Amino acid sequence: MTSADTPEPNEKTETFVSHLVELRQRLLKAAGSVMVIFVVLFAWPGASFIYDVLAQPMLSTLPEGTRMIATGVITPFMVPVKVTLLAAFVLALPIVLYQAWAFVAPGLYLHEKKLALPLIFTSTLLFLAGMAFCYFFVFGTVFQFIASFAPQSITPAPDIEAYLNFVMTMFLAFGITFEVPVAVVLLILTGAVTVAKLRAIRGYVIVGAFVVAAIFTPPDVVSQFMLAVPLCLLYEVGILIGRVIERKAEAAEAEAGDV
Repeated sequence: MTSADTPEPNEKTETFVSHLVELRQRLLKAAGSVMVIFVVLFAWPGASFIYDVLAQPMLSTLPEGTRMIATGVITPFMVPVKVTLLAAFVLALPIVLYQAWAFVAPGLYLHEKKLALPLIFTSTLLFLAGMAFCYFFVFGTVFQFIASFAPQSITPAPDIEAYLNFVMTMFLAFGITFEVPVAVVLLILTGAVTVAKLRAIRGYVIVGAFVVAAIFTPPDVVSQFMLAVPLCLLYEVGILIGRVIERKAEAAEAEAGDV
C-alpha cells in the first residue's frame, strides 16, 4: 500500500464520526419505535390492563377474593408503566434488531448478510416462543405447585413489584434458553465445534442445564425441570440441524472435488 492509499488522520476521524452519527441515528430509531408502541399501548388498552394480563397466572392460583399488594407509594403507577414498556420493547424487537443489523451490514460479506437476516428472524421468534412457553405453561404450573405448600394459616398476597422482577427474570431465562439451537448452529457454521464434539459433551450440557435452572428459577423441582428439560431438548434440535448443515457441506465439497 502506498502512502497515497493510506487514509489521512482527518479521513479516519471523519469516518469514525460518521459511524457515531449513524449509530446515534439507529439508536434513536430503535428507541423511537419502542416509545411509539409504548404510547399506543399506554393509551389503549392501558397500562393497568396489561399488568392484569401479566398477573393472571398468579391471580388464578390465589384464594378467591385475594389480590396482590403494593407496598410502595408510587408502585401502583410505576409497575404497570414498567410492564407496558416491557411489552412495547418486545413488540418492537424486530425493529430494534433490524436497526442493529442495518448498522453492521455494510461491514459484512455477502454470505454473512444472507445469514444475518434469517438469524435475526429466527432468534426473535425463538425468544418470543420462550416467553410464551413461560407464560402459558410454566407460570401456572409453578404457582400452583408453590400454592399447594402454603400453610392454611396464611393468606398469600404477593407484592406486585416483586412479582414483576420474578416474571422478568423468568422471561429472560426462558427466552435465552430457546435461543440454544441458534447458538449451536452458529458454533457449527463458524467451525468452532463439530456435531461429533457436541454429542461428546452432551452429558456436561445436561448437568449445566440443571445448574442454570437451579440459579434462575425458584427453589422447587417443577420449575427447574421445566427450564432444564427444554434446554436439553433444544440442544438436541441444534445438533440435528447442525448435522444437516454438515452433510450439505460435505456434499458440496464432494461435488467440488469431482469437478
